[in-house]
Amino acid sequence: GTVGEPINPEAWRWYHRNAGKERCPIVDTWWQTETGGILITPLPGATNLKPGSATFPFFGIEPVVLEPEKGTVVEGDDVAGVLAMKAPWPGQMRTIYGDHKRFEETYFQQYKGFYFTGDGCRRDEDGYYWITGRVDDVINVSGHRMGTAEVESALVLHGSVAEAAVVGFPHEVKGQGIYAYVTLNDGEQYTDELKDELKKQVRTAIGPIATPDVIHWAPGLPKTRSGKIMRRILRKIAENDMSTIGDTSTLADPAVVEDLIARR
Repeated sequence: GTVGEPINPEAWRWYHRNAGKERCPIVDTWWQTETGGILITPLPGATNLKPGSATFPFFGIEPVVLEPEKGTVVEGDDVAGVLAMKAPWPGQMRTIYGDHKRFEETYFQQYKGFYFTGDGCRRDEDGYYWITGRVDDVINVSGHRMGTAEVESALVLHGSVAEAAVVGFPHEVKGQGIYAYVTLNDGEQYTDELKDELKKQVRTAIGPIATPDVIHWAPGLPKTRSGKIMRRILRKIAENDMSTIGDTSTLADPAVVEDLIARR
């Protein structure tokens, strides 16, 4: 199984080849602490898998794709928007302790009548669900909106790259620039030539608008103990705003943050 961040197709294939020996299904699930359990998941041995997709909703779960601006349900397949739930389910969070107003504002007020997950999503031509990352991880570059997960997936297609995390940062001309943290595989060298290769790779895979403005070599990324990348911290470092990074004691390895700051 794989949880935490959406797994990109290249990592999925590596996992399937090395951990699963090309026999075991890779169960890429989607859920949140707030949901109390898995909501979108393949059924091992029964669901045809697509690398990078969480596949289909679990029994009794009713996900919908909403148009981000209007909040209307996008029907059919081969569509994209934000992921929401239109009906409750067992295990659903009922409040935030001591702050029920925040609970309502965060999950129910933006799209009336739905539980808003905060994630972007697309449903492909076969009805498979693909999580495209947090909605607040969308970067607006010269008026073009793109998900950070798309740029990350393009970066890890390079054989030297083990992992990548992308955030936006203020840019005088484009509004937001693309700041990419890149972790290389063991034995690979951090060079300017490789930076150029990675930028070219993204241009080829997505287009010139998605070319990273900054590539920051990152031997490690700040993650929670459950494996989620703390993008809030990465954004602060990209913005050179170290004074408001906040508490890092809950990270799996707090020393990673100091190393990233030193390498900026």
